[in-house]
Amino acid sequence: MIDFRATAAHRFRAGINFTLEFLLDGMRLVVNLVRSRAASSAEILFLRKQLAFYQEHQIKPRRLTEEARVSLAFWSRWFNWRESLVIVKPETLIRWHRKGFKLFWRRKSRMGRPGLRADIRQLIVRMVKENPTWGQERIAANWG
Repeated sequence: MIDFRATAAHRFRAGINFTLEFLLDGMRLVVNLVRSRAASSAEILFLRKQLAFYQEHQIKPRRLTEEARVSLAFWSRWFNWRESLVIVKPETLIRWHRKGFKLFWRRKSRMGRPGLRADIRQLIVRMVKENPTWGQERIAANWG
């Protein structure tokens, strides 16, 4: 049996982690916007040198967390990411975009039909027990 409380707690923690990661990235962006162009250029050069070192020594990058993937997919909308993309293939980032789009629409369309009240469910169960020869259509036609 699935412990729904554990999965709900896991989802809650994942949501908190995502929110914190997203807020931190937003604050870093604001800091970068305030900094001088020379400081930002120096940081970019510094980071590119580190990345070149990892590539020369063929050090494999660690797997990104789900939060980092969403963050990269979101921030990639603000600049020409194809020039900066090194740790993943362009197809991978596009796949992350599509996954996020599917997740967004899955959650948005989750509304569906509202559930039945408990007393109505009990009535249906009682009708099935009292009338074992009735089919689903006849029960549906008679209870409403």
